[in-house]
Amino acid sequence: LLPLGKTQSPESLLDIAARKVAEKWPFQRVEERFERIPEPVQRRIVYWSFPRSEKEICMYSSFNTGAEDPAAGPGGAAA
Repeated sequence: LLPLGKTQSPESLLDIAARKVAEKWPFQRVEERFERIPEPVQRRIVYWSFPRSEKEICMYSSFNTGAEDPAAGPGGAAA
């Protein structure tokens, strides 16, 4: 239930479609596949392509690949 005086409008068809596309395909693949994509559609796909939760943002922004630093010597000390 919504607080008194607050109304919620339904999600637009554009947002629903853009979110579904962004969930399934990278934007680069969409650009390669379709010749013309209207600017508003592109913007919504890009918007929905980014993670929403803090946990996902941290996961995708981590640069740790699991490989050791090649400049580090034995015990992790830099040479």
